[in-house]
Amino acid sequence: MNRTGTYVAFDGQGSTDPTESDIHYFNLLKAWNKSGSIDFRFTNSHEKTYQVRDSSSKATLFNRLETRLSASKNFLLIISDKTNYDRGILNWEIEKAVDYYELPIIIAYPGYSKIGAPSELNSMWTKSLAERIKNARAHCIHIPFKKEPIFDAINQFSVVNSKYPKGGALGCYSEEAYKSWGIV
Repeated sequence: MNRTGTYVAFDGQGSTDPTESDIHYFNLLKAWNKSGSIDFRFTNSHEKTYQVRDSSSKATLFNRLETRLSASKNFLLIISDKTNYDRGILNWEIEKAVDYYELPIIIAYPGYSKIGAPSELNSMWTKSLAERIKNARAHCIHIPFKKEPIFDAINQFSVVNSKYPKGGALGCYSEEAYKSWGIV
């Protein structure tokens, strides 16, 4: 299978209203991707398979999500202060990404300028993420939800990049990296 996509996951907060969930961050990623005026490109794994309709069965939903995960080179997880610790589908997606597809996780936190001590954000993590960080099964980089770090992480942390640093569950960028992006 051609693993070229970035699988994006977030907590929908049990709502179909984009103003009440983290889907607006996903929509921003897609807007950055479509914009010709900025240098941001990623292959959205969710566009590589048939869409799932609200009327689809749970089995169909999980089948489509697994197909998308299997075609992905990395997993971008958006965690906000609204993210639920134990919401089913998001935890299932993390479990599959780490345990079965061995995808590196890029954890993007909206509302932060930089991430220097990821363990201090552990109260925001979902149950599956916290477990996989604790037992060192997950390979993660923790970043702010900002265009430059997201773009860099998508291009660097990938199962198809033999040079990607499999450094553990609490990885983060250096102060120099943030300076190079003009963030700090």
